[in-house]
Amino acid sequence: MREMTKKSLSEAFAGESQAHMRYLIFAQKAREEGFENVARLFEAIAFAEFVHARNHLEALELVGETKENLQTAINGETFEVDEMYPAYNAIAELQNEGRAKRSIRYALEAEKIHAALYSKAKQAVEEGKDVEVGDIYICEVCGYTSESLPDRCPICGATKDKFKKF
Repeated sequence: MREMTKKSLSEAFAGESQAHMRYLIFAQKAREEGFENVARLFEAIAFAEFVHARNHLEALELVGETKENLQTAINGETFEVDEMYPAYNAIAELQNEGRAKRSIRYALEAEKIHAALYSKAKQAVEEGKDVEVGDIYICEVCGYTSESLPDRCPICGATKDKFKKF
């Protein structure tokens, strides 16, 4: 693929990905405010944005075999932990942005766990097996991820009723 096309498609993927997430968040807010049909509309269009993002990523030939995809995920999570979030935190610290610092800390701590879980999964896949994992619990406040339900989130202190089970 020629460089300008690749750059344009990469930017389109980023935009569609952000729209997908933004609309899911908007749907959650609409549902909390009692606007069920607006929430469904946001969710439906979020799915369309997901389709666009998937098509762009596939056109860029960035969807590989599961083992490769796991390594890509590990690399992304590790980059966020080692470089991206520490740099973002330094900026938020410099500018005394409390909410940003909290949001960054939550993400940074959760990303460490994500990298470890992906590494475990990659090892299993390399052995020709599916990863052995039971229920997965995600804190809806900070994104902490665990294979067991804690009484309180070790990152943000949320109670166990704030965890979503997968």
